[in-house]
Amino acid sequence: MSEIVRRDGRKIDELRPITMKIGILDKADGSAYIEQGNTKVLVAVYGPREVHPRHLGLPETAIVRCRYHMAPFSTRERKSPMPTRREVELSKIIKEALANAIMLNLYPRTTIDIFVEVLQADGGTRCAGITAASLALADAGIPMVDLVTACAVGKWNGKIIVDLTGEEDEECEADMPVALMPNLEKVTLIQLNGRLTSDEFLEAFNLAVKACKLIGELQKATLRNYYEKIKEEVYEQ
Repeated sequence: MSEIVRRDGRKIDELRPITMKIGILDKADGSAYIEQGNTKVLVAVYGPREVHPRHLGLPETAIVRCRYHMAPFSTRERKSPMPTRREVELSKIIKEALANAIMLNLYPRTTIDIFVEVLQADGGTRCAGITAASLALADAGIPMVDLVTACAVGKWNGKIIVDLTGEEDEECEADMPVALMPNLEKVTLIQLNGRLTSDEFLEAFNLAVKACKLIGELQKATLRNYYEKIKEEVYEQ
């Protein structure tokens, strides 16, 4: 498991360097930014707020709306600013991965809007978006049963590897994004593109769970450091 086989020098079970920040957008109720390798994602959360038009509201629960969007400058070749079918699909996937963790019953007839903006894409954008969106929801003060973390694993060059780069993603034989509530150990998303044997699937899944738990620790540290800093600033005043 420790053999170095990857072009960037990482071990097959090693994550890319990850940086997380929260509370960076003043106009949003909650916001977060993540860098995972060369992938950079910004997330803003608004709500809970009244649904417009009102007839879309549900009497017993809030609704979650999500927009995943890749900026025109996020890829080597300029991307059209218009939403693609893939972006529409990933918006739905990210929403469903997060909605299971949110206590929606506390806010009937409201909406929680999540905007995921990919600033630079180099593999794992949906997973980075889910991780950052969970932080943004926490920053907005929206109650959740647990944070949600996500990481992709895949089969590349005959090996099961974690946290694929864009190049590895293009070359891989299979890739499998997984989202997890790390403390509850509940999976909220699992997809498989390509084919894996049953043993390979189990190896990939266990590797993804391990990675998600490590990312979850980084999430908690980011939240703790942010609010400890605010607490210190209040005491200094």
